[in-house]
Amino acid sequence: MSAGEQQGNWTLLTAHGRTLVAIAQDPDARMRDLAAVIGVTERTVQAIVADLEAAGYVTHTRVGRRNSYTVDETRPFRHPAQDGHLVGPLLDLLAGHASHEQLTQ
Repeated sequence: MSAGEQQGNWTLLTAHGRTLVAIAQDPDARMRDLAAVIGVTERTVQAIVADLEAAGYVTHTRVGRRNSYTVDETRPFRHPAQDGHLVGPLLDLLAGHASHEQLTQ
């Protein structure tokens, strides 16, 4: 039995959280690439990215026929239990990159 089977089928991060991390890791990823990484359909990724954009966590810029995404690491978590915490440090940890502030210091 695998570790996932032993612990049930839930994950610690929601699909929205996994999408945000995946975009932070690869801002030029296509929807199909994100879907494969996250484990959901392309349609689901499109809806999640739309949610993240509407909430201000992600913006996109058109580059030719593709989109390039920018994550706003200064956005706060949405749940009151994480009040006062920004998403940047979590993304730095999970996406494996230094934030803009760390790069400019």
